[in-house]
Amino acid sequence: MKHISIHWFRKGLRLHDNPALLAAMTDCHTLYPIFILDPWFPKNMRVSVNRWRFLVESLADLDESLQKLNSRLFVVRGRPTEVFPVLFKEWKVTRLTFEIDTEPYSRQRDSEVVRLAAEHGIQVIQKVSNTLYDTDRVIAENNGKVPLTYVRLQTLLAALGPPKRPMPAPALENLKDCRTPCKDNHNAEYGIPTLEELGQDPEQAGPRLYPGGESEALCRLDLHMNRTAWVCNFQKPQTEPNSLNPSTTVLSPYIKFGCLSVRTFWWRLAEIYQGRKHSNPPVSLHGQLLWREFFYTAGAGIPNFSKMEGNPVCVQVDWDNNPEHLRAWSEGRTGYPFIDAIMTQLRTEGWIHHLARHAVACFLTRGDLWISWEQGQKVFEELLLDADWSLNAGNWQWLSASAFFHQFFRIYSPIAFGKKTDKGGEYIKKYLPFLRKFPAAYIYEPWKAPRSVQEQAGCVIGRDYPKPIVAHEVVSKRNVERMKAAYAQRSASTTAQLEGGGGKKGAKRKTHAGPSMAELLTKKPKT
Repeated sequence: MKHISIHWFRKGLRLHDNPALLAAMTDCHTLYPIFILDPWFPKNMRVSVNRWRFLVESLADLDESLQKLNSRLFVVRGRPTEVFPVLFKEWKVTRLTFEIDTEPYSRQRDSEVVRLAAEHGIQVIQKVSNTLYDTDRVIAENNGKVPLTYVRLQTLLAALGPPKRPMPAPALENLKDCRTPCKDNHNAEYGIPTLEELGQDPEQAGPRLYPGGESEALCRLDLHMNRTAWVCNFQKPQTEPNSLNPSTTVLSPYIKFGCLSVRTFWWRLAEIYQGRKHSNPPVSLHGQLLWREFFYTAGAGIPNFSKMEGNPVCVQVDWDNNPEHLRAWSEGRTGYPFIDAIMTQLRTEGWIHHLARHAVACFLTRGDLWISWEQGQKVFEELLLDADWSLNAGNWQWLSASAFFHQFFRIYSPIAFGKKTDKGGEYIKKYLPFLRKFPAAYIYEPWKAPRSVQEQAGCVIGRDYPKPIVAHEVVSKRNVERMKAAYAQRSASTTAQLEGGGGKKGAKRKTHAGPSMAELLTKKPKT
């Protein structure tokens, strides 16, 4: 039987290593590659104009690549559950293929679409290609439990063997007996959206430093893979958060949108490592991809993963509600130049170094402002080009010492940390140019400069740039005590529940607080 296939592009905006797309092309006489502009996302997620632009560019690049195969991309507007029944009938579809997505909304959406397809007698093929491994299988291998440490994940993956090798991109040969019907008004009906159509002002976009699309992704991958020694010696903690040019690959936005296959990246690295001395996980480039796998697996298996309440691995903390401080942090107005420079780079360019994310996340939460990590998560969700639900939630829990990482007494200084790699403050001068005339001795602490120095620099603190909104040396010590109290309360709550708490003997008890810190840190899951 020759099929009429729809391949539904979502995150995997590429032709290479796209097994679901290849499945759509098998025994197929008519192919409809589609992308759905689902109104759920702008209604339920914050998306900056920079990320919308990246998506639009990625879709345009994908359409150009499909045209080389005598096909086209159909961009459909509407809710998937409303769009598909219409397309199923209009195009007489017999097969639907797509890449598996493990995010909560995606799972709910996909189950509804699968049900609709069954009602129409349509075959559905789903393939794993957004992650190195099938996250559900990883959890099953761990007796149905999410691995809560990186080492435990490594043990599980070692038993599963290496990731599958990437699939080749389709060629004209794959489509020799297959056609994509296109009308003369294709662009009007199914064309790539403009930023204006998406309700965005192109004038508000920042510099186009990271153009979207598979073609750009593969070009950037090649450039980095040609740096053999750099790849082999890469250690994430030794890269610089405040270098004027990125000290890492900045391939994360391309992996987030699926313009670059994570398996392709993995195996390209494996080829370079072969026969050479190289760094190892967790600090190597392979290690970075395993961190992604770690948080994707956690996001797939932990309930309410993007929230504090109802999240069984998250410490329950009585965070402050201070909208003024939150806005100051988000807009780069804390009075700490290193923090404000990072947030300015994020807002204008859509990307910041991983260690820079550490610094501003610690400052917002347990370090200084004592504001919930959920609030920071929302800001990153809006501004990052590589904003990825599982990674965003997981990293914010880690950096706020709410889950996975528990050394809450280790705090990033908003002054000393930046000085380690940029004593002269060149990074600060780039993103906060009004501070560029301050001497290096004061660039991280301009409020300490004498009034005459401030006036000579053309920037008076408290007038032209804010004074620090908190005193780091004071609040950081107080916040360590607050975290101690939160951890103690969690431990006591868990102990009370385990000992009975007045309930009937043998009765099942709800454990809202989740496992104790001791269990999280020392107990290994059964294998």
